[in-house]
Amino acid sequence: MRWLISCLIFLSCYNASRPDHNDLVITPQDSIAEARKMERAFLEIAETKKLVSTGDLIVRTGNDFTSESLRSLNRRSQDFSHCGIASMENDSLFVYHALGGEWNPDQKIRRDPIEVFAEPYSNRGIGVFRYALEPADIDSLMQTVKALHRQGVMFDMKFDLATDDHMYCAEFVCKSYQKGTRGKLQFNTSHIGRFAFIGVDDLFLQPLCRELHRVVYK
Repeated sequence: MRWLISCLIFLSCYNASRPDHNDLVITPQDSIAEARKMERAFLEIAETKKLVSTGDLIVRTGNDFTSESLRSLNRRSQDFSHCGIASMENDSLFVYHALGGEWNPDQKIRRDPIEVFAEPYSNRGIGVFRYALEPADIDSLMQTVKALHRQGVMFDMKFDLATDDHMYCAEFVCKSYQKGTRGKLQFNTSHIGRFAFIGVDDLFLQPLCRELHRVVYK
C-alpha cells in the first residue's frame, strides 16, 4: 500500500508537469476577475494572521492534482490536503511543514511565512485550528518543531509511521504535538486495508482541537 501511495504521488507530479495541449482563451475580463480574486485572498490571509497564535494548526487546500489525490485519502473529512504548525517569531508569522515533490527540491522540513504557505495561486483556502494546551505545552511543542527543522528531517515518500528520520506532513505535525505535549495529545490513526497513516483530518478532528477560522478563496 505504501508503494501504491508513492506511485500515486509520482504519477500526480508527472501529470501536473505535462503541457496542456488544449487551447485556452483568456479574455481581459478573465484576467481582471482573477486579479481581484487574488487581491481578496491576500486580504483574507492578512486578516487571518491576526487570529493565529504560536502552536496553532494551519491547514490548506491545494488546487493541484497531487493535493486532490492526497485529500481523497482522508477517511473522515476531505476539506484540507496539507498542514503545518504556526510560530510567531519577531512579529512575523511562520508555518513549519513537511513538503515533498517539485515544490520542495531539498525535501527538508520548511519554515515559510504564512503568505507563502497560504498563497492563493495554488491553494483554494486555509483553516486555523487550536488545541487546548497550556503555555508550557506550547513552549515544549515549539522546541520539538524547531529541533526537527534544524535536523533537516526529510520528507517521507514511503508514508511510514515507524520511521522518525523521514516524515510526511501530517506525521510531522502529529509527532510534534505528541512529543511536545508529552503525550497529552493523542491522535486517531486512519487505515486503508493494512496501511496505517495519519490523515490531515485526524489532526483537526482531535477532541481537544477547535476550529478558529477557515477561508475559501473566491
